[in-house]
Amino acid sequence: MVVHRDDTTTRMVDRYLMTYEGRVIAVRRHPALLLMPIVSVVAGLILCAAVQLTVGFAWIWLLWLVTVGYLVWNLAAWSLQFFLVTEHRIMVIRGVLNRDIAMMPMAKVDNIELKRSYTGRALGYGEFIIESAGQKQGLRRIRFVPYPEQLYLEVSSFVFGTIDSSPD
Repeated sequence: MVVHRDDTTTRMVDRYLMTYEGRVIAVRRHPALLLMPIVSVVAGLILCAAVQLTVGFAWIWLLWLVTVGYLVWNLAAWSLQFFLVTEHRIMVIRGVLNRDIAMMPMAKVDNIELKRSYTGRALGYGEFIIESAGQKQGLRRIRFVPYPEQLYLEVSSFVFGTIDSSPD
């Protein structure tokens, strides 16, 4: 079972639980989510250095600060986003200034699918696709899930139950 036990995670996640719920799984999305902001900062650094060396515009570094701000914003968003599974529901908590909580009751879950791209297999993340019996789904895709196979097995066994194969 994957459960975060640090105080920061507990405080951030527990406020969204009902009094009778216990946390079963609580994880952040995979840090690979931050690759594009990191690449944009590095590319911006190289581009700004090249522009200043060739043209001499010192103000070009202000544009690079925009990419750094983009990275900081995404880092803050990543640190505040959680995939949470309790006995009664599956939730994704996200948002920096405004909090957005997408939730699906366990009773509505019909199927959970795990998808892994080549990059996801290489870096260790996957995508959950959750199908429900209802028409409108507030929670359908969960991208950049860490420990995908382990979480898939744990969530599936929790949602659909385990089969006891021991003879009675």
